[in-house]
Amino acid sequence: MSYDVQAIISLSKQAAERILSIYNQPSFVVHHKSDRSLLTQADLESQAIICEGLKKLYPSIPIVSEESTEFHDYAARKDWETFFLVDPLDGTKEFVHRNDEFTINIALIHQGQPILGVIHAPALDVIYYAERGRGAYKITKNQKIKLPLARSNSQEVFNVAVSRSHSCERTENFIANLRSQGKQVNTLSAGSALKFGLVAEGRVDLYPRFTPTMEWDTAAGHVLINEVGKKITVIESEEPLQYNKINLKNEGFVVG
Repeated sequence: MSYDVQAIISLSKQAAERILSIYNQPSFVVHHKSDRSLLTQADLESQAIICEGLKKLYPSIPIVSEESTEFHDYAARKDWETFFLVDPLDGTKEFVHRNDEFTINIALIHQGQPILGVIHAPALDVIYYAERGRGAYKITKNQKIKLPLARSNSQEVFNVAVSRSHSCERTENFIANLRSQGKQVNTLSAGSALKFGLVAEGRVDLYPRFTPTMEWDTAAGHVLINEVGKKITVIESEEPLQYNKINLKNEGFVVG
């Protein structure tokens, strides 16, 4: 079966338009989910647009989305070979804080690995996308650019992406360890899946993540990273991140 990445990008644009219409309102209601994470109307309306659109495009392919618990139970999805993973609004904290660093993440998983990914940052007018074996791209101001844009040539200077809203002691220790090796480390804070885009562009060398993420947070970015010749490895095992696990939560990982 063939997949039309441009049709999926079009869906992300429809969701982005609705998200921005809510984002640009003077105020909006913020709810708390059972795990204390944030939820807005933008999350729900983006979810509806993307999932309804994917069902029309690919009615036989199931969808796992952050905002729908329908298939979060492993028993419901354990035999799937192919499915979509969706985060309709990654970085709701960034959305609520109005710092523009939130994204829409759509990925297609096949046999436990992502083969297509779209990361759309509506407020920044940036879209990253990749397909396995076909390269990674960035679209901004209606211009498509093949990634990476640049590569660091220095082994002594490391640009490291860190989470704007999820810093932790282990990340600080990771950076301190690099510095103890005599390396100069520059950090760049960013929200949501934008950090994968920064690595794919070549603007940063590493993105360590120790605080919890879910499969829908990483899958679209994972394809980008693969297509620019870099890796996402689980810290404890140095194996690639896997998808459709019994528990949808990821272990700590390093991108680079």
